[in-house]
Amino acid sequence: MIGYLEGRILHFEPDGILLLVGDIGYEVLLSPQMVEKLMSQDSNENPISLYVYYHQTERQPKPVLIGFETLEDKEFFQTFITVAAIGPMKAVKAMTRPIGEMAEAIEKKNVSFLTGLSGIGKRTAEKIIATLHGKVEKFIAVTGDKKEFTQGKIPIEIHTIGQQVADVLVEQLGHSQTSAKRMIKEAFERNTTMSTPEELFDEIFQEKR
Repeated sequence: MIGYLEGRILHFEPDGILLLVGDIGYEVLLSPQMVEKLMSQDSNENPISLYVYYHQTERQPKPVLIGFETLEDKEFFQTFITVAAIGPMKAVKAMTRPIGEMAEAIEKKNVSFLTGLSGIGKRTAEKIIATLHGKVEKFIAVTGDKKEFTQGKIPIEIHTIGQQVADVLVEQLGHSQTSAKRMIKEAFERNTTMSTPEELFDEIFQEKR
């Protein structure tokens, strides 16, 4: 079973890449968003790493490798395919938006957002909500319009601040990625005026005192 690959992109394919690992080339299926990101980064010369979902069934005897940038992306995908109307091939093609946005749409029962995903019609969107509502909240990252989180007229780089704090929570304080994201999200919900990692730490741990 292949769960992780690290190598260099030999070339891009319409729905993925050919990844050279050692002397072996692996065909890896990627989400449209991931393909676009890798192409924009000119990643051919630099090694990349992918977490892999290995798909093979009686109906799909040819093994398919589906790659993800993070373990969270892979976990969301595995949750996503528990919906009866969605198999792995359909799911990865539908992942045209960040998983945080998709999870938020599911939790808010936003059918119009979900029907904007590739291959998702209204009936399928309703099935997704019926199956996953209440189960994907942990995937909602610190997202939203940056104009929402401002101090005076200066936009706050929410993602940068959140990532810096998340790294410390996980690597130095021993929290899981999921726990760190939840703590950061709840802190921003309580206080939208924070503009530095220090202020975010204060808000997180003030709640725990």
